[in-house]
Amino acid sequence: MPHININEVQMSKEFKSINVDDMAWVEVPNEKAGKSLFRKSLIEDAETGARITITKYPAGFINPKHDHPCAHGMYVLKGILHTSRGDFGPGSFVWFPEGEIMWHGATENQDVEVVFITNKKFEINYL
Repeated sequence: MPHININEVQMSKEFKSINVDDMAWVEVPNEKAGKSLFRKSLIEDAETGARITITKYPAGFINPKHDHPCAHGMYVLKGILHTSRGDFGPGSFVWFPEGEIMWHGATENQDVEVVFITNKKFEINYL
């Protein structure tokens, strides 16, 4: 299968397939957390702003208390997702409703990788 350009996927209404293992992690510095997280962007809907990424929080990374004007979910692939609502291991799906005050990230001892899904344009408001 030919290589997929992520910009084509974002704009296309046609079927596409992405081999996530072939994608490089993109470093995303987070000033509030004092560390970077890493992301592989899969889909972003140009009309709604909804998006799906694979996100990796390195061991010890906590995104401090915040809320969002969008709902978002995280499906845990590897590690433990450490959140204000508890800890969740591989196979768990966590949904945070729009406006909920939260924090989340990785445990001190291991990275966590999640499928990160938003229902509309993603914004973050630190409290």
